[in-house]
Amino acid sequence: MRRLLIALVLLCVTFASSAWALNPDANGWYHTGDAVRTKTIFNVKVYAIGHDMKCLPAQKTKQAVIDADCDKKFSWVMKRDVDRSKIMDALKEAYGMNGYTDTTKINQALAAFSADLKDGASVSISYNSANKTTTFWEQNGGSATIAGVDFMKGTWSIWFGKIDPPSMGDELMNKL
Repeated sequence: MRRLLIALVLLCVTFASSAWALNPDANGWYHTGDAVRTKTIFNVKVYAIGHDMKCLPAQKTKQAVIDADCDKKFSWVMKRDVDRSKIMDALKEAYGMNGYTDTTKINQALAAFSADLKDGASVSISYNSANKTTTFWEQNGGSATIAGVDFMKGTWSIWFGKIDPPSMGDELMNKL
């Protein structure tokens, strides 16, 4: 009887943990969460952003997501028109706020933004673990690929490190 009870408890624990587990899509991507970037003064929506990765971090922390050396990506959809210079300035400021200062790599990545971002435009930032490269792609602009794990970590720190509002990082990993 005791063995049966233990077996039932283990079965329940196994079922519960698998029911709560995040499962990958058909291409192996785990969708970890979504957020909307707003301008805090007027609470105006700037872009919707989602995050996906091909591995699950050992710990459910923002730092673990930053440090994860697996394929991962951010996908944006603009919710309003934004001048190219404003996006570039905001990203440069965000890199600085998170302690990433390699201006050569930052400027190379931001060169992907060759035009103003229009409402509905898509942007993706993806990391290829095999090649150790981060690619910025803008629907109506261009793309740029930057080498180095350091640049990936600096980029992921923008959303999972210091950001205003701090809740964005939590929202982008709330499905973990």
